[in-house]
Amino acid sequence: MRGDRLAGKVAIVTGGGRGLGRAMVLGLAAAGARVVTTATREATEIEAVAREAGDDRVIPTLADVSREDDCARVVSMAQDRFGRLDMLVNNAGRGMKYVSQQFLTEPTRFWETAPEVWRMVIDTNVNGPFLMSRAAAPVMIAAGRGRIVNITMNHATMRRRGFSPYGPSKAALESETIIWAQDLDGTGVTVNGLLPGGATATGMIPDGLPQEARSGLLDPAIIVPPLLWLASGASDGVTGRRLDASRWRRELPEAEAAKEAMDNAGWAVA
Repeated sequence: MRGDRLAGKVAIVTGGGRGLGRAMVLGLAAAGARVVTTATREATEIEAVAREAGDDRVIPTLADVSREDDCARVVSMAQDRFGRLDMLVNNAGRGMKYVSQQFLTEPTRFWETAPEVWRMVIDTNVNGPFLMSRAAAPVMIAAGRGRIVNITMNHATMRRRGFSPYGPSKAALESETIIWAQDLDGTGVTVNGLLPGGATATGMIPDGLPQEARSGLLDPAIIVPPLLWLASGASDGVTGRRLDASRWRRELPEAEAAKEAMDNAGWAVA
């Protein structure tokens, strides 16, 4: 049975073909939302997610978030198809496997990283959320409501040896989150960060990871409950926050679960 909590809501989820993106697209659709989801190259993946969601709830489209025109087109698609835009989830990202398939066991020092790989990761992970949010924010401001959710990661991983440019890119995204929340204060549009809270079974994990290590990975679906809360009216006024999905306790009432999940050490916006 489908839920109707988000009936009438429209969301964009970038990078929705696998891992966290796939889980979020399916979670939003199951809660009643309509979703436009993107992939840079793998159309078959997002098309499969759309079929899985069923009922024409999900519109898949190829788009590169590092391209301004693509971002504007995706926002226009949501408006033209559904007449509104309530949520943008900046999930599309490039990970460390583009630097090295052995990044978990053989750290690559920053000066050994190819400049073109560095630029690709920063373009997707930092510039992509900016370009998508830049296209979406005016639509949301005009409507007097909206949610921007930036998918981030543990602070320890941002500081991990050999984890550049991925770590620096997510640190920049967290800075974007804090600043944008302040820029949008009073508009009805909120900006928050959301992370799974640990290593997760996504395409960013190299194929060669031993099975014993792979068994300890988080299920991407862990991120869905706090995402649905952020998408709902229950999170009205919550902005500039950082939610750790691994700390979300499903047995608690949502307001209490959200409070448990909020991790704002060092964040500027209270």
